[in-house]
Amino acid sequence: MYDIKETYRAHSIEEALALLEGHPGAVLVNGGTDVMIRMKEGKLTDAVLISIMDVPEIIGISLRENGDIAIGAGTCFQDIYHNEVIRGAVPALAHAANQVGSPQIRHVATIGGNLCNGAVSADSVPILLAMNAELELAGAQGTRRVALTQFHTGPGKTVLQKGRELLTTIVIPKEEYAGRYGSYIKFGQRNAMEIATLGAAVCLKLQANKTRLEDIRIAFSVAGPTPLRCAKTEAALKGMALTGDMVKALRQGVIQEVQPRDSWRASKQLRLQLVKELGERALRQAAEEAGGTIHD
Repeated sequence: MYDIKETYRAHSIEEALALLEGHPGAVLVNGGTDVMIRMKEGKLTDAVLISIMDVPEIIGISLRENGDIAIGAGTCFQDIYHNEVIRGAVPALAHAANQVGSPQIRHVATIGGNLCNGAVSADSVPILLAMNAELELAGAQGTRRVALTQFHTGPGKTVLQKGRELLTTIVIPKEEYAGRYGSYIKFGQRNAMEIATLGAAVCLKLQANKTRLEDIRIAFSVAGPTPLRCAKTEAALKGMALTGDMVKALRQGVIQEVQPRDSWRASKQLRLQLVKELGERALRQAAEEAGGTIHD
């Protein structure tokens, strides 16, 4: 059932990179929830697996001296959900983490795997996109930082140099979460353990009087070939009063920027409707979290 040729275990980032270089085509494994499915389905054969479960540098959540939040790529979703830093600063991310799979899956599945698989349905991605998260990638030549908005290049594809780099840290800069409030809403055919038919996230900041938008970010999953941001709609909504006109502008804007497709899970038309509905609901929830009231 599982066609495994060789297995290795790394204990540091340097050792993991060396093993990758020495074994072209090898697959990194941490929680392994997606890798095991691929192997069971026969999509990964004669596999060489490199475990990074014992690499301490990529596990845990910390608040850096400059206020940035650093999430190790090997941190499981259950730990993200319960973490006090995440719950206090970006509770919408804690909520998104609790939407991943089953409780059993959340205890082993990692946020790094969720990002690096390149799945358009990844639950952690929309709210991280809306928070302007950045990714630290380690390679033999050192570490580089990539904006999450530039990370996904197509279905199952990322800018990560396979066999040469690994994701070590997800960073949410202080200026991207301080004074901002977010919401993530997922739609699936079932209430639990469901891959998203569509996911929507909104992160916003209100002006001091709580009656107008100072800034807003809108992100969707399963609304195009990659998770995406609606930059044109974001620009149009900045400065708008919290009224029905703002909601209408969001609903009209987002459907012009998404590229959903028909699939066995949902039709393109259903996803377009979900983009409008979930986008509006996420907007209303985020505004309420921020202390504002939308007057229809």
